[in-house]
Amino acid sequence: MKKLLFIGIIFFSLNFSAFAKDLPDFTELVKEHGASVVNITTTQLVKSRNGPGNFHGLPDDEMFDFFKRFMPPPAAADNSREVPVRSGGSGFIISGDGYILTNAHVVDGAEEVMVKLTDRREFKAKVIGADPRSDIALIKIKANNLPKVPIGDSQQLQVGEWVIAIGSPFGFENSVTAGIVSAKGRSLPSENYVPFIQTDVAVNPGNSGGPLFNMEGEVVGINSQIFSRSGGYMGVSFAIPIDVAMQVADQLKSQGKVRRGRLGVVIQEVSAGNANAFGLAKPEGALVSEVEKDSPAASAGIKAGDVILKFNDQTINRSIDLPSLVASTKPGSIAKLQIWRNRTIMELPITVAEASEPKKISGKPTQTGKTPDKIGLVVTDLDKATLSQLGISHGIGVESSDGMAARAGIQSGDIIIGVGNVRINSVEQFNSIILNTKKNSSIALLIKREDTTLYIPLQIE
Repeated sequence: MKKLLFIGIIFFSLNFSAFAKDLPDFTELVKEHGASVVNITTTQLVKSRNGPGNFHGLPDDEMFDFFKRFMPPPAAADNSREVPVRSGGSGFIISGDGYILTNAHVVDGAEEVMVKLTDRREFKAKVIGADPRSDIALIKIKANNLPKVPIGDSQQLQVGEWVIAIGSPFGFENSVTAGIVSAKGRSLPSENYVPFIQTDVAVNPGNSGGPLFNMEGEVVGINSQIFSRSGGYMGVSFAIPIDVAMQVADQLKSQGKVRRGRLGVVIQEVSAGNANAFGLAKPEGALVSEVEKDSPAASAGIKAGDVILKFNDQTINRSIDLPSLVASTKPGSIAKLQIWRNRTIMELPITVAEASEPKKISGKPTQTGKTPDKIGLVVTDLDKATLSQLGISHGIGVESSDGMAARAGIQSGDIIIGVGNVRINSVEQFNSIILNTKKNSSIALLIKREDTTLYIPLQIE
């Protein structure tokens, strides 16, 4: 028995050794490129606001969580006094003459930005430019012959590939964590211009702005956000693709700001239900749910209900693919769109404009009327004053939703502005369309919900 146990231990040891040899080794990568990663400390003047539950007299948000843990509170002060607050982050050197990339939120509102290298030298940095939409900032220190990182191609990343992050979580400089790429092209609610890289690399406060390396030692992303219910790492982190970051950095360096292309459309993902309703063979592309008045899209003839399949010959597999392609297009240039309309492929030229802030609307419907009981909606006609207040030219209001309409996701307070490619002007028109829709077929209702426009597929039972 002892002999068998001994043989078993040897067999396990041999197998474990063989398995261990297959594990990635990050030591050489860190030795070669760790010196290119910097620690960033910023100082911001914040009005003192002492009170119960407010440890530093500062806002109770995640930005100050670290300092509540690691810094003593200042002495009591009157509410009008400004106190310096220090914050931390990471960055990495992209050129030997001192240009450094980091997150815009790391340097946002900073009175002073200090950069510390791994050789303990410290420099006061100048913010060349910051772009909140992509969360990218370019800063510079007065130094030469600095070790710079090699820039990779984030489009070549594969899901399941090993990656590592180097940064300063909770102020612990040059910390290394590892994981894999969990997903690509993630769309986050707060950001439409960035197709985020999702990883399971441990990222915490202080890692923001630090590099994400592939196994070749190339930077493929900038660690930017985490998903957390506790404020700390929970296994889901997001990085900005380096391709997006470098395009932003080039513009910040050359002109101090970022100019983005704009089509003037609101888009959404093409679900299986919408694909069926619009006659697509499979869910793909970006579904246009709204076209802004007097926009490039309106001038080009784009309509709500169109599905954009290609932009300048680049295939749009998911809706998140489109905003970054358009944003990186020079305003004033002519682009080519391939769209799906009325079950037919069309090509349209479009002159790309410069991006501006989106417009928000609000309002309430008036007047009442009923739709057929077959879909479970009670809808209302809207008068001109209400439509004007909502910032739309047509549509009917949803008073209540039940049955198949509620199951599809239509809610009380929604505004129905179209069915497929047909604009809806009245309850009577809407009733007629519903009554003439065959049983077991799909239609797509174009809904305005607060500041969002989206198509909701509805299966007529």
